[in-house]
Amino acid sequence: MLVSLHVKNLALIAEEEISFTDGLNILTGETGAGKSIIIGSINLALGAKADRTVIRDGAEYALVELLFEADSGEQVRRLRELDLPVEEDGAILIKRKIMPARSVSSINGETVTTRQLREMAACLIDIYGQRENQTLLRRDRQLHILDEFAGDAAAQLLSEVRGCYQAYRKLEEEWEKDDLDGPARAREMELLDFEIRELEEAAVRPGEDEELEKAYRRMQSMNRLSEAVGQAMQLTDGEDGASDRIGRACRALSEAAGSDDGLDGLAAQLGEIDGLLSDFNRALSDYADGLTFDPAAFQETEERLDLINHLKDKYGSSVGALQKALADRRGRAEMLENYAARRKALRGQMEEEKAKYLSACGKLSAVRRRAGADFAAAMKNSLLELNFLQVEFQVSLTSGEENAGSDGLDRCAFLISMNPGETPRPLESIASGGELSRIMLALKTVFAGRDDIRTFIFDEIDTGISGQTAWKVAEKLGRLARDHQIVCITHLPQIAAMEDSHFVIRKESEKGRTFTHIHRMTEEESDAELARLLGGQKVTRAVLENVAEMKKEARAVKAGKSA
Repeated sequence: MLVSLHVKNLALIAEEEISFTDGLNILTGETGAGKSIIIGSINLALGAKADRTVIRDGAEYALVELLFEADSGEQVRRLRELDLPVEEDGAILIKRKIMPARSVSSINGETVTTRQLREMAACLIDIYGQRENQTLLRRDRQLHILDEFAGDAAAQLLSEVRGCYQAYRKLEEEWEKDDLDGPARAREMELLDFEIRELEEAAVRPGEDEELEKAYRRMQSMNRLSEAVGQAMQLTDGEDGASDRIGRACRALSEAAGSDDGLDGLAAQLGEIDGLLSDFNRALSDYADGLTFDPAAFQETEERLDLINHLKDKYGSSVGALQKALADRRGRAEMLENYAARRKALRGQMEEEKAKYLSACGKLSAVRRRAGADFAAAMKNSLLELNFLQVEFQVSLTSGEENAGSDGLDRCAFLISMNPGETPRPLESIASGGELSRIMLALKTVFAGRDDIRTFIFDEIDTGISGQTAWKVAEKLGRLARDHQIVCITHLPQIAAMEDSHFVIRKESEKGRTFTHIHRMTEEESDAELARLLGGQKVTRAVLENVAEMKKEARAVKAGKSA
């Protein structure tokens, strides 16, 4: 559940904190007071797009914090499967700091990406507003809803269908790519023969390019190497060089040998140096003997390197890539040489994969049809409870290979009739804004208890409704709130009367600046707010009696009794 919301420096909010409760949390306020800012701040914390315009004038940043408590062990398990941080007690603190040039988000102190925020949100909360209502009109979304209702049976078959479809499409793409006539095959074969011959004749060994580059650099540096070695030999082994001087020093010290132990030790060290230098000089002389420049070898190395680099430019950036290019071309040439047999085999594979795909699609369609009947019945019952006087709800599934795709062969349409004698028609062609709000609420009620999400936010679910219909919507929300946490923005007193916690949002001017404040009301304050929603200019006794009656009816609904 959503435990609290803390907002700082966001739009008209300087700093506010809200502690939510179980059950139905109602938010009311005058038009323009900032109710949308509250829902907007929750969306921002959960990864919605943000820019510097949301930062309050004069502030350096905006901050939104959400504190959740996981509702079940299954929810914790799912979050940890996604590698999202959850405290041992199930606490989840989400923070998002929005600065002019960027934003930084964290979960339980660990910095996360926007994608991770959205994954977290999908596990914790459902937010419904006018935009979500419109997605209900999309046919692909309707098919997705039906699959969700069908549960694990549909999910497993859908996974199988998608796997079969991908396998079939891969073969189909290969078939289309290799659909060549005789002249085209001859041209490609001629090119392949040339390229295979070019690569085979080059016979590049693994690591050969590195060996050649090393040898080439050495040959290019031959003059510099010769000069350096000659100078070193002159200084160490030439006349009056280091070796000659150290030899004379050794002889001088040997004349005093045995006179003093300390000097004998130094003489021994110098003797070791003399020996090491003699070894060095012999090694340097051998190295100098090997410093011979062969112009023919240099040219051969250069030409070989040019050839290998040319092949790399043409076939790949490494010797390994050249070897793979040769193997690929040999395989392609073999396929073209046996084109008819290969096409026949590929056609057989395609037919086999298509049969698997169609079989899986058939099973999925059967599951969807069974689920569609149950879903339609559940939706009809739920809609009747929302003051649709007479309603027919149907799930239309049309199947055919012309619909083939990764979701199977089915196209789904939700059909509805809200008047006696009318033929059910597609939802998008007849549903008004108010009807869509009720249909979405009915849908949410049908799905309640089928997933692990227990927190719902409804942004103005009352759009386009009033009177008895408003009361039916309130009753539905009250029943849904028995085992779910609901946060609901509303303008209707019927819905507000059903509250377990009632918050009012007000916009006020202080010292020349505008502020949005939110505060949880007492019972008396809530009564006064409901009286305002009822439209009375003054809070009269009659209005308050009306409020009391509404709340009495609401308590009866929440208790599962008649008013």
